[in-house]
Parts: sequence; structure tokens; C-alpha cells
Amino acid sequence: MSARTYGQHCGVARAMELVGERWALLVIRDLIPGAKRFTDLQRGLPKIPSNVLSARLKELEQAGVVERRVLAHPARSVVYDLTSYGRGLEGIVLDLARWGTQAFGEPRPDDTVHPASLIVGLRATFRPDAARSVRASIQLRVDDAVVHLRIDDGTLALGEGELPDADLAIDTDKRLGALMSGELSPAEAVESGVVRLTGDTRLVEQFAKAFSGPATNAAAS
Repeated sequence: MSARTYGQHCGVARAMELVGERWALLVIRDLIPGAKRFTDLQRGLPKIPSNVLSARLKELEQAGVVERRVLAHPARSVVYDLTSYGRGLEGIVLDLARWGTQAFGEPRPDDTVHPASLIVGLRATFRPDAARSVRASIQLRVDDAVVHLRIDDGTLALGEGELPDADLAIDTDKRLGALMSGELSPAEAVESGVVRLTGDTRLVEQFAKAFSGPATNAAAS
């Protein structure tokens, strides 16, 4: 944990002392979907120097936010995960994601998308009210990041990687935000080549509606 303090007896100040260092919240974001190895975190945060990542992980461990453990045989890999205390930051990170998407604008040339950030973004914008009575499995590829999701009557389950038996596969790039924001209709997104669909193409309309705004409850997992 950083020795720097704000000298204030305040919850906000104390929280910033624990998780306010550069990259810390992005490390936490990438651990929300589940435990990761050091190399996994590096892959999801390509601009972070390895010594800075090591420092952030050490500080977050000391703060009780992150824990390090060894996976059982045969993996034997060292992974990092959020503690129960660290899991208390999930809602805060999702709220930040919702707030931050309002300032998205056009994707910058060096912006990247990775599975963990995509999962957090989908959780943040999921609208359970718009997904009532919807039952669908979808694979989403944004550039090289691939995740899958299952919508079941207003609930959402997300995971990293491909889903070969998905009802719909969506292949797109960072312009996906234009579809999710309503800037492009599903038909316009397909016609312009922003999205390419495989499977039940009718589901893209339900996808766009389900992820068109902030979540209204905690139905996503």
C-alpha cells in the first residue's frame, strides 16, 4: 500500500489511498471476471510496465483488495484474484464504466479492447428490463477480443472465449459503441459493415436493446 496519504479522515480520501494509484482500478477491473495470472494481466493492459504492475499488485495485496494463490495440480500457476473485500469494488467499477462511456466519442487509433474490459462494459450497459422474455446465447468478437454471453429472461451470464454453439455470432470492431448507443440501428450497422452476423440474425435487435443503457439492477453476473 502506498505510504502517501491525503491527511483527511474521509472515506473518499481513504479509498483513493488504497486504489487511487495509476493503473490500480484497471487491474481491479480485469480481475472482476475472475482470477488471472500475471501474464494475463499484462496482456489485458499492454501499456503497463511490468515493474508498475508488480508494484500495483503488491500494494493491492497489502491493502487486502487482491490475494495471490496457487492453482491446484496440474496447473500449479500463481494467480491473482479479488478478495471478498475487493469484490466490494465491483459496483463502483461498473458505475465508473457507465459514467465513462458518456465521454467515449470516436475510438482513438491506439485504443484496444480486451475480454475483461469488454465483459465489464457489457455488464455496465446491460438493461434487464429490455431483456425480459429473451433467451439467447451470443458470441461477441470485438477486434481480437472474444467473449460470450447468455441472456435468460432478464439475467445475464458472461464469460471469456468462444461459444461454438451460440445462437448468434457478432463480429465487429471498436465501432460497436455506435450500435449500442443507438447511433446506428442494427440494420444500418449490418449494411455499413460495422457488424457481421452468423446464426439467428434477428437476435441482433434484442442484443442492441439489451445493451443500450445502464443496468437497472444487479441481474448480471
